[in-house]
Amino acid sequence: MIEFKMPALGSDMDAGTLNEWLVKPGDTVTRGQAVAVVETTKAAVEVECWQDGIVHELLVPVGETVETGTPLANLLADGESAPTEPKRPVRRPKAPAKQVAPRRLWISPAARRLAASLGVDVEAVTGTGPQGAVTIRDVEHFAAAVTKPPAAAAATDRATQMRKSIAAAMTRSKHEIPHYYLAEEIPMEKTIGWLTDYNGQRSITERVLPAVLQLKAVGIAAQRFTEFNGFWRDGGFQPGTGIHIGIAISLRGGGLVAPAIHDVADKEINELMRNLTDLVARARAGSLRSSEMSDPTITVTNLGDQGVDSVLGVIYPPQVALIGFGRQAQRVRVVDGGIRVMPTVQATLSADHRASDGHRGALFLDAINELLQLPERLEK
Repeated sequence: MIEFKMPALGSDMDAGTLNEWLVKPGDTVTRGQAVAVVETTKAAVEVECWQDGIVHELLVPVGETVETGTPLANLLADGESAPTEPKRPVRRPKAPAKQVAPRRLWISPAARRLAASLGVDVEAVTGTGPQGAVTIRDVEHFAAAVTKPPAAAAATDRATQMRKSIAAAMTRSKHEIPHYYLAEEIPMEKTIGWLTDYNGQRSITERVLPAVLQLKAVGIAAQRFTEFNGFWRDGGFQPGTGIHIGIAISLRGGGLVAPAIHDVADKEINELMRNLTDLVARARAGSLRSSEMSDPTITVTNLGDQGVDSVLGVIYPPQVALIGFGRQAQRVRVVDGGIRVMPTVQATLSADHRASDGHRGALFLDAINELLQLPERLEK
C-alpha cells in the first residue's frame, strides 16, 4: 500500500485545504498526474502523484484543511491486491451539535439601538457576552462583515494570510541561514546585440526576453558550482537532482510566489521563454502545480522592470542560494583603458555560508558573467 501525502508546497506553507479530488477509488494514476487541487494562501495548486498505482481509498474529504505530511489517499501498487480488512473511513467534519430549545436572546439596550440604526437583524448576531448576550462589539463586527462584499473580504483575508506566510518564511530564513552577499556589474552589450539580431528574425510573439538568457546562464553556471543548487537539510547540504530554478513572481493582489522552471540548463531559450510566460500567467491566475512549488533548487529574482538597480534577496529555506538581477541601464565603464557607456546589470548572490563561501560565490557570479558574454552558447 502506498500512502499519498500532502506535499510541502514551499517553505512558507505548513497546511492546505483540499478543494477538489480529480480521481476516485478504482482509478489508475501515473507518475506526475494531477490528482487533487489544494488551496494555499498563495494559489490553488494541482497536487501531482509521484507513483504509479490504483486509487484504493481517499482519506480526506473536500473542504478539510490538513497539515503537510498528512496522508490524503492510499494507492495500490502494480499487482497489489486490496486488503481484506474494512476500508479506513473517510474523515468527516464533526456533525453539529443537536439543536436545543430556543432561548431568550440577551442584548443590551445600547446594542439593540445600534443594531436598529445599522439595520442589523439582532437575531442573526452571535453574542459573545455573558450568557451569550449580544454586545455592541458583536453588532459592529456583524455589520462590518455583511457590508463588505464577500469576494473583497476573501481577497483581503487571503492577502493577509499570504503576508503572514511570507513573513514567517523570511523570518525563519534570516534566523537560521548565515547569509553572505556578493555583487557584480555585468556588461550586457554583447547579449543585447545578439538578442536584437535573434529576435529580428522572429515574430513579436516568438521573441525572447533578456531575462531568459539570464536564467539560462544561471542554470549552466549552477551545473558547475553545485554547492549553490540544492538544500540544507538535517544538518548538511543535499545537492539538487536537477537545475530547477524558482522564479520570484509578484502577484496582482500583493505578495509573491517562486515556482520552478525545471531542468533550465537543458532547455533551449525558446522553450524557456514559453515556460516563463506560462508560469507567470498561471501564477497570477492562482493555478500552479505542486512540483513547481515544492522542488525549486535555487531562486532567481529579477526586479529590473521595477527600475531597481540591485536586489539583495532573502534565501528561501531550505535552498542555499538566490540570484538577483537589477535593471539594465546605460553606465560608464572602463574598457581597454578607455571610457565607454554601455548597458549593464547588477547581478547579486545571496548565499548560505554553511554550504559555500565567498570565494566560490565569486567564481559562481563570474561564471554567469562569462556566459552572458557568449550569448550564442546559451541558445541551445
